[in-house]
Formats: sequence, structure tokens, C-alpha cells
Amino acid sequence: MLNTVLMDLDGTLLPFEQQEFIDVYFKLVCKELVPKGYAPDAIVKAVWTGTKAMMKNDGSVLNHTRFWEAFVEWMGESVREEEKTLDAFYDGDFHGVRSVLRGQRPAKELVQTLREKGYIVVLATNPIFPEVAVRARLSWAGLKPEDFDHVTHYQNSRFCKPNPAYYREILDTIGKTPDECLMIGNSVPEDMEAAGAVGIKTYLVTGFLENPEQKPIDTYDRGSLEEFAAIVKTWDPVK
Repeated sequence: MLNTVLMDLDGTLLPFEQQEFIDVYFKLVCKELVPKGYAPDAIVKAVWTGTKAMMKNDGSVLNHTRFWEAFVEWMGESVREEEKTLDAFYDGDFHGVRSVLRGQRPAKELVQTLREKGYIVVLATNPIFPEVAVRARLSWAGLKPEDFDHVTHYQNSRFCKPNPAYYREILDTIGKTPDECLMIGNSVPEDMEAAGAVGIKTYLVTGFLENPEQKPIDTYDRGSLEEFAAIVKTWDPVK
């Protein structure tokens, strides 16, 4: 019986195109680190190297450890001192990335409706950012981590999307089985296929669809976030 809803963040609860987010993000993070003596090209390459390391994480360590191992290997040991700088950045100038938002979505109303009906609600955002960055992005939707029963970030996760192990880790953490859960997201490989691979039902949010291989989507329950929010209003409370 469905009693738990997992939600993606970027492109799902937050309306923006991924590439626009990436472009503004790197501009701002370079603005933060260049005065510290780091070259812009090196910063971008190091962040991507750290991200790829997290994507390949085998679960033996947290994503946080994987990222910083790779980041330091590229940038040098002294960059470890900048973790606090980056945390402050995510709590400050990072909010400038909010400029890429294209309107608003009923994210806050959707979460509130689910909670009022007794559903467990999980923010299943790809855990490649620290918790402070997830908190910042949630605030753009009028939400905070405390509105969810569990939130994934790189300090509490050992896998990344599209590895199905990411979803298994969530299930283990919240003590749920796949048949109790529904995953909503805008990415075919990261949300639909990866969650589906472990037996989780899915709903594809089509507004900012990510389907790089142009795979058929006819088999998925799908629609806008507004349409999904309207469906949730018709659900019975969890017994």
C-alpha cells in the first residue's frame, strides 16, 4: 500500500533547465574561489572530477569523502581549507542561482498536502551537494529540510543517481519496501529507470523533462507537477 512519496528537486519541484543552472552556478563558485588564488578552469574541472567520483561511488564511503578526495587530488591539499568557504558560499551568494527559475510550482502546497494526509515524504535529490546547498535550493520553493522525513545530500549518502543503489539506500534508511513508495521526478534515467529498477512506482514530471537518449515515455504515468498535485488532493489519507 502506497504510504511514501519520494521527490526529486531540480527540474521537478524547482522549475529550471539543468544547463542554465550549471552555467550560473559555475560563474558564482569561480567568483568565490578565484580570489583565493585558484584558476577558473581548474575550479570547473575539479568540481566535475569530484562529481564524477561521487557518481561512481561504490558505497564504501560517503559521497562527501569521494568528492573531497577527488577535488583535493586535482586542486592540491590546501583546498581542503576552503570547505568552510564553500559552505558559506552556499548559504550566501549561491542564492544568485535562483535567477534561473522559470516561475513557480506548487511544491510547498504539494508537500503540505501529502504530510496532512499522513504520507512519508522524502526529498530524493541527487546527493552531489552538501546539506547547506540543498537547504538553499529548497528555500527557493518555500520549503526547508524539516518539511521532509528524509533528505539526501552528500554528507549522508553513499550512492548517486542513476545507480539503483541510491534508492535502495533510501529504502533502508526510512525502513520502507518498494511497493510502499512512489518516486516523482523529471529525469528518465535518474528517476524513472533507476527507481523502477528496484521496484518503486514512478510518476514522470514532464515540464523540464530530461531524457538524453530520447527513450519512449508512453509507459510512464506522467504530467505536470500541477497535475500531480491535483491527483494527490484526491488521495485518501494513509491508514
